[in-house]
Amino acid sequence: MNFEMSTEQEMLRKTVRQFVDEEIIPYIAKWDADGGFDAKIWSRLAELGLMGVCVPEQYGGSGMDYNALAIVCEELERGDTAFRTAVSVHTGLNSMTLMQWGTEEQKQRYLVPQAKGVRIGAFGLTEPGAGSDVAAMSTTAVRDGDHYILNGQKTWISLCDIADHFLVFAYTDKSKKHHGISAFIVERSMAGFTSKAIKGKYGIRAGNTGELFFEDLRVPVENRLGEEGEGFKIAMSALDNGRFTVAAGAVGLIQACIEASVKYCHERETFGKPIGEHQLVGQMIANMEAGYQMSRLLVYRVGELKNKGVRNTRETSLAKWQACDFANKAADDAVQIHGAYGYSDEYPVARYLRNSKAPVIYEGTREIHTIMQADYVLGRRRDKPLSKMLPKWPFEE
Repeated sequence: MNFEMSTEQEMLRKTVRQFVDEEIIPYIAKWDADGGFDAKIWSRLAELGLMGVCVPEQYGGSGMDYNALAIVCEELERGDTAFRTAVSVHTGLNSMTLMQWGTEEQKQRYLVPQAKGVRIGAFGLTEPGAGSDVAAMSTTAVRDGDHYILNGQKTWISLCDIADHFLVFAYTDKSKKHHGISAFIVERSMAGFTSKAIKGKYGIRAGNTGELFFEDLRVPVENRLGEEGEGFKIAMSALDNGRFTVAAGAVGLIQACIEASVKYCHERETFGKPIGEHQLVGQMIANMEAGYQMSRLLVYRVGELKNKGVRNTRETSLAKWQACDFANKAADDAVQIHGAYGYSDEYPVARYLRNSKAPVIYEGTREIHTIMQADYVLGRRRDKPLSKMLPKWPFEE
């Protein structure tokens, strides 16, 4: 076992941290209040090679390993969850799914421009009546010659008004339930596609989230990802990648809570001494550090399994569940340490707390992951081999 980062990984961390310190943190309070960030951030992410950091060079990416993606997500969320979410959706849920399941033609047409940051990808699974219960979705795709006709709606879709390409899941045969779901690559420019942002979110206010609508939208057969009926397997494998990035981001949020709280502990005095010298405040700091270290190990373990081409659904579920819970608790404690000031926008910890709640819910609630882990331990759940896996790292031409 090697717990050290490579020189390349450390350079990547330094680059992303500097980017966050200089181009996100000074402006995030305003972006959060305004409900959107400067679109120039997209071009900067592309210039730094962060939109396809773990995509093979032959497909326009940087060719780094999967833990490089974890590092990027960790450092971006240290700035704000909205930026990690953007990379999670674009890279984790969309591009990595194309890497795993796409044909060569689909990779050339969609993965290459996404990895270069020329186009932005998103993911459409959740519906108003179908969240954790994926089989309850109502979106349909009916074959009509060399096209499918999509009708339906998706909600809580990140990058809904920004993305160029969407991975959309719909029933091609509802009588087969999970086995009747198929996956499609939908372009924003296709007739019958519309999107609408959701306003008034509790957290991640700088990020774009909303609804997608499909009205007699014609998708070419060649835009189907995988075979008919493979959609559920594709969606679940995509969530393995998305949950990995969410967990990595949670590590970054814990780090942000530690940094803000330690700084305040050295500035604020009560009863004649710095508040960090009060034992119960010290306990909260210690718990943050414990959560940070444990979460980080769980995340990088998943990254190494991905590097080896090993299925990691169980390990990813545990990392996502624990890291997001630790981050939510760290943010809550950070507000407590800041006292009344923590309840205002004068310090960033209130934003951390608001942002920390959504990851506990999306891509599998803590309750879903608790049940999954229990089922694994009790022998009620076993993961079957997938017909296609992510490419091992180092990548081969």
